[in-house]
Amino acid sequence: METRDSNGNVLNSGDSVMTVKDLKVKGMPKTLKRGEVIKGIRLTDSPSEVECRIGKSTVVLKTEFLKKA
Repeated sequence: METRDSNGNVLNSGDSVMTVKDLKVKGMPKTLKRGEVIKGIRLTDSPSEVECRIGKSTVVLKTEFLKKA
C-alpha cells in the first residue's frame, strides 16, 4: 500500500514534507509550527506514518498532518 500525504500525493523516502497545522509532539519541548518543512523522511511499515529527524530526535508523524513540499 502506498503512503500518501493529506492531499493524496504519494510520499517516498527522502522527500521533504510540510506540516499543515501546529503539532504538539510528545516528549519534545517545542511545537512544530504550521508550514515548517521537514526534510528527508523515511517510510515506516504503516502507510499512515512517516519517520523523520527534528533536531537530534527521531519522531514518527501521521501523514494526515503533512503535505509534500
